[in-house]
Amino acid sequence: MRFLSAVTLAAFLSTTPAHAQSTTLKMATIAPSLGQAITMATFANVVTDNLDDISIEVSGGGAATLHQLEVGRGNLEMSMTSPVIYNLMAGGKAMYKNEAEAPELAKNVRLLMWFPYGAYHFAVRADSDIQVLDDIEGASVFLGPQGGGAYNAARGWIESSTGLVAGEDYDAIKANWATGYQAFLDGKIDVYVNGCLDPCGQFIQFTETENLRFIGPEDAEGEAVDKWLGKWRYRAETPAGLYAGQTNDGPVVSFDTAVGIAVRTDLDEDTVYRITKAFWDNLESVTSDAPWAQALDVKFAASKRGLMELHPGAERFYREAGVLD
Repeated sequence: MRFLSAVTLAAFLSTTPAHAQSTTLKMATIAPSLGQAITMATFANVVTDNLDDISIEVSGGGAATLHQLEVGRGNLEMSMTSPVIYNLMAGGKAMYKNEAEAPELAKNVRLLMWFPYGAYHFAVRADSDIQVLDDIEGASVFLGPQGGGAYNAARGWIESSTGLVAGEDYDAIKANWATGYQAFLDGKIDVYVNGCLDPCGQFIQFTETENLRFIGPEDAEGEAVDKWLGKWRYRAETPAGLYAGQTNDGPVVSFDTAVGIAVRTDLDEDTVYRITKAFWDNLESVTSDAPWAQALDVKFAASKRGLMELHPGAERFYREAGVLD
């Protein structure tokens, strides 16, 4: 199977497999251009290609926080999740504080697999005067859609590592993923942020015509950073030489976290076992054409992160795979 670029992913998301299937499972993910959506669509494609009686229909767009509620309600079989948003849903906190049913719905949401979100890349044009994150005072920055998880994570990394506050020390622009990226392409903003498993389509496209540089804080250590990273985030490095127009002469420190595929608790155990097994047994079919897929790891997928428990069907596969005690 070929690597799913943003263009081919969009086509994949808008179609249903042509061959008849006895069971169709519905999956929702975030904007199709983003690496995490590509990972989830790849999962769906691999499963559909390798099981004759099950297909996964993917729709892209919207917020993972809302999709997770729909899994709990039984309107979707699968969605994106994370340790943070599941814990918030289970506790009825933050974006779920006005959703009285959220804690009860969380009981119908289990984990199929975790995968790395991808290192957060803080990018500037190669000729920018901004050399490190500490230099962005007064700059215009796209952190992600305001109110979303990516926005809050990027904002937190900057504040904990540099002391600079969004909206006070720099301008965090209001935009969705598509318009934020277009603003960077058009030279209307100084810094563009995107977390992804390299190679990331946005940076491949940008460096076809221009050079860029990834930036990190002057100091990525310290108590404030450690406290902000907490249990669910971890430092990560973006190496030099990943992209043709990347001018970094060494690795750049940022952070990464885990996201995952949530699945309905009441979905048949054997079905979840089979789709989990179909993906991991056939992952090698995509790694040669999708280098980012090499970052997927079965032990990471089954690791315990937060309150979320594995679906019994997924747990059965991971025990057979030898990655659970």
